[in-house]
Amino acid sequence: MPDWQVTEQGQAQVTQADGGLRLNTRPTDAETYTNAQISDYIGTGFRWRPPLSLQVRASFAPDGDQLWGTAGFGFWNHPFAPGDFRLRLPQAIWFFFSSAPSNMQLAQGVPGPGWKAATINTRRWQFLLLAPTAPLAVLLMRSPALYQRLWPIGQRAIGVSEVLLDSALMAEAHDYTLDWRGNGATFAVDGEIVHEAPVAPGGPLGFVAWIDNQFAVVTPQGHFRFGLVPLNTSQTLSIEQVSITPC
Repeated sequence: MPDWQVTEQGQAQVTQADGGLRLNTRPTDAETYTNAQISDYIGTGFRWRPPLSLQVRASFAPDGDQLWGTAGFGFWNHPFAPGDFRLRLPQAIWFFFSSAPSNMQLAQGVPGPGWKAATINTRRWQFLLLAPTAPLAVLLMRSPALYQRLWPIGQRAIGVSEVLLDSALMAEAHDYTLDWRGNGATFAVDGEIVHEAPVAPGGPLGFVAWIDNQFAVVTPQGHFRFGLVPLNTSQTLSIEQVSITPC
């Protein structure tokens, strides 16, 4: 594996084991942010653009039904970097997990929490065009009938494409593949395609893999909440291999 930018916050540790890495979070309270992370960027030094292929072999302990907080791996633009006060609209293309009370239900028909293959790109011109209407749109989304009719427009505008994966996959090592193109992306697990995203960010983005104790609530109906969850047991993201290949 290459040299990574290692982040250990709160009760977290990143260690080498059996030729791979273990990102571990230990028991902590809901007042302490705990994050074990590797990345290949510093600040805004993002370098990855499509087309490329990402292969990660990884597992989690415990499995997704017992995991708390958020975790995953892929590419993003770290929109909320500490000490950086410039606005960066979120872009991400990754395998992403969140537990309750997280509820980022941005893809219609896909539950908010869970283990997902997902994209988001709020730098699309469609989103920037619709952004001034956001206050009215939030009110309209609170009508179930209008949400069903209108949210697909908003979802396309922010470049959201998601599929819920089986959380039982997380307990054992699997090969996760992401083929990132300028006009979309293909997600696969053990060589089997699990999602074809018709939209994808343009980059540049940075690679990240992490496990932490955050939660976030972000819904089209205007519900926003962020915080931390307590961890009663240790949690681990084990990474056996990472390969990024420009196409």
